[in-house]
Amino acid sequence: MSLVRMIARPMLASIFVVQGAKALRDPETNLPAATNFTDRFGPALQKRVPQLPTDPKTLVRINAGIQVGAGLALATGRMPRLASATLLASLLPTTVAGHPFWTIEDPEQRNAQRVQAMKNAGIAGGLLIAAVDTEGKPGLSWRARRAAKDAKRATKTAKREARMAAQVTAGRAKVRAGRAKAGISSVQHRVTS
Repeated sequence: MSLVRMIARPMLASIFVVQGAKALRDPETNLPAATNFTDRFGPALQKRVPQLPTDPKTLVRINAGIQVGAGLALATGRMPRLASATLLASLLPTTVAGHPFWTIEDPEQRNAQRVQAMKNAGIAGGLLIAAVDTEGKPGLSWRARRAAKDAKRATKTAKREARMAAQVTAGRAKVRAGRAKAGISSVQHRVTS
């Protein structure tokens, strides 16, 4: 792992670990945003995933646990791409529910919530970059394309070699046939003479 990644990942993960731990200890502070989220999206989510709890306090704890776990994984470099994608998936609904600046009338509060939403958008950008970072190693799609090219090349080479082998075999068969014919005619010539 490069020095930049070793420093940047814990920096990016720190907000999730700290805020997630705080929410685990005291879920009451996040209940208004969670209630807003469950009121707004709960019925639609319940139709798709009936096992999903609808209690806002439980959702706050689940989200906090996800953020702490994925944050620690990102900070320590354990499955950083998956951890970043998980944090990103956790951050988006949290931002929509927790900072709905578009619904606030008071300009000062609206601006404060807009700043928080934009901060989360910036963090989401960092998580998105971390989610696709392959640390200089080829990604899965590149490796799949490369394997397809290699297979195509190997097939082409095998066809060419088979064609050449067939030509060589045909040439040898002609030579043998010519020799056999020459041998038969010389035998016939001896018999008739």
